[in-house]
Amino acid sequence: MTFTRDGIEAGGVTPPATVKTWDPFVRVFHWTLLTLFIIAFATGDENERAHIAAGYGIAILLALRFVWGVIGPRNARFTSFVRSPREMLTYLRDVAHLRAPRYLGHNPAGGAMIVALLTALMGAVITGYMMTTDAYWGSKSVENLHEAFAYGTLALAGLHVLGVAVSSLLHRENLVKAMWTGRKRPL
Repeated sequence: MTFTRDGIEAGGVTPPATVKTWDPFVRVFHWTLLTLFIIAFATGDENERAHIAAGYGIAILLALRFVWGVIGPRNARFTSFVRSPREMLTYLRDVAHLRAPRYLGHNPAGGAMIVALLTALMGAVITGYMMTTDAYWGSKSVENLHEAFAYGTLALAGLHVLGVAVSSLLHRENLVKAMWTGRKRPL
């Protein structure tokens, strides 16, 4: 082994500048979900057909993501990023002190955000479906709950974007680009 300015060479091979982090399914899921949520949110009462179609699309994506969270590659699995509340709070404290560790996959706050977003979206999907059934059609309380899940998801998405921006600045890496290309610099 020889030492270089950029790291250690093994067998004359320079370490890669980036490593695979996000698999194609996770990346397509992420951007498709964003697109469908925007369509569903924007159409609301204006275009019921587009709104319902986007809602069913979101439901299908969520079902696929839950399966992928169990059988997918390491960074896609829930076991790799769902951490305890204590770990998440410790991580957020470290972010506030500008000393949070960098993660190749999701950090503890990012993992908690994924759980929160998936939960809110599932709530919106379930209540949206309920509104199409005979039992709940015209139910103001179900409609209000559906809207609360939709606005809650929007608020969570805003916090998610803020967290991505903070983490990108703190660790000097473009996380949006990483979710597009699937690659990040190694740890």
